[in-house]
Amino acid sequence: MNCRLLLLTAAISVSLVACGGNANLATTNADAGIRNIDTLVVIYAENRGFDTLYGLFPGADGIPGVNPSAKSSYIPQKDYDGAILPVLPPAWGGVTIPGQTKVITQAQSANMPNHPFQIDSAAGLNADASLVTRDLVHRFYNDQMQIDGGKNDLFAAHSDAGGLVMGYYDGRKMAMWNIAKQYTLADNFYIGAFGGSFLNHQFLICACAPQYPHADTSPAAGSVSKIDVDANGNFVRLTPAAKTPDSVLNGAPKYANDSNLTPKDSKGMYYAINTMQPPYQPSNVAPAADDASKLYADPKQAVTLPPQTQTNIGDLLTAKGITWAWYAGAWNSSLAVAKGSRKFPAPTPNFQFHHQPFNYFEEMDPIKHAAYRAEHLKDFDASFWQDADAGKLPTVTFYKPQGNLNQHAGYASVAAGDAHIAEVIEKLKKSPQWGHMLIVVTYDENGGFWDHAAPPKADQWGPGTRIPTILISPYAKKGYIDSSLYDTTSILRFITRRWSLPVLDGLKTRDQALLANGGKPIGDLTGALQP
Repeated sequence: MNCRLLLLTAAISVSLVACGGNANLATTNADAGIRNIDTLVVIYAENRGFDTLYGLFPGADGIPGVNPSAKSSYIPQKDYDGAILPVLPPAWGGVTIPGQTKVITQAQSANMPNHPFQIDSAAGLNADASLVTRDLVHRFYNDQMQIDGGKNDLFAAHSDAGGLVMGYYDGRKMAMWNIAKQYTLADNFYIGAFGGSFLNHQFLICACAPQYPHADTSPAAGSVSKIDVDANGNFVRLTPAAKTPDSVLNGAPKYANDSNLTPKDSKGMYYAINTMQPPYQPSNVAPAADDASKLYADPKQAVTLPPQTQTNIGDLLTAKGITWAWYAGAWNSSLAVAKGSRKFPAPTPNFQFHHQPFNYFEEMDPIKHAAYRAEHLKDFDASFWQDADAGKLPTVTFYKPQGNLNQHAGYASVAAGDAHIAEVIEKLKKSPQWGHMLIVVTYDENGGFWDHAAPPKADQWGPGTRIPTILISPYAKKGYIDSSLYDTTSILRFITRRWSLPVLDGLKTRDQALLANGGKPIGDLTGALQP
């Protein structure tokens, strides 16, 4: 019996035993498209919303008033008191970071009309995609306040970057735009968790929020965020600081303690929601003075997260005997530097330690589990190209570009990452594995940029703001816009369904919450595939 017939037989068996809320994750005889995929490559870029890059894409649910395919109207941005802002606030501190070939000041960004604007046009800020703009706040509680129950009308009010949140680019100039035209662009895809990179990387691999037991008696005791809640204990807002401006037109908002941990829940658990550092090197926390190995981050530092023990997708793949790896740009060089000097040189490649989610888990202990770690955490330059050329990429492959190539505002341009990711795709199409490969290019989160689409209401963690996702494969629908409901966990759902894995608890929780709120379960990307 050949391997594909074996796979089909196993898939039918799984579909017969599936039941309840997990039935939609079982492979059925009708899933010809998903059975054709033998290699999944996830390219995880940074910090751009759907409207930010693809708001002008023909036929997609783009920018209201600009793209005729928009499915809703623009809701004007409002001030803290709910009043419509007469103009957008300026980009506090200026639009461009120091060292750019062009300087765009705070004053030049002031008094812009209260509606989305094109960053790279003369009518906007005349800042083309090769310029690195300032970063924008993108944090767990801030994102929820900006979304404002789905109206998306408080992005400017709850940002440290003022009206820059409303900017978008003419994506027609991007290489990835042309790739999206050839394959499938998903225009209803949301970040798995509210907020920033750290938490969404965790949702990419485990659909879970990291835990910090007994944080109140730990070095991180001061990192518990201060929030206001309603009579039922539901989040309302970050507690404002005593001297926060009375209007966003007078300055960026200030909070009593917008930090890295939630207050404890009903079971006494604290959760890490904003950037904390891995317990293992490479980490942005130096080894303790008595750590002769130089392989660990100092656990006594407030931003060091304890090793995580929740089940992640790597655990499930390993248990099933399915190969997988996380390739990171600048991984080896960052690890080498971490053993000596403290910080990796900036701005290039600007390695981001909190973008390496598996490095937070106990099974990646560099001494206790050195062989397992070496098998699954790999350097992009040292391994990826060789493995792709030889047709030896793992069945499930994640790729995280190094900082200057990941498109993150504040230290990377849109253009540099766009060119790099397009180059990776073209080289993957020459791999012996291409014939049965699916490439998913997506973003960890929206980077604080506004998007008009209302995220579905689910659980306490998300989904958050909408992001671009492109699906590239010989089996992807060509020139297609997939409006199926997806979020970051859709990648886990695809992996789970394709390789018949147990269902992670976070996936069940998300779907149960969506149904309880009158919604529908999150899809698993198969809407983009054809037989």
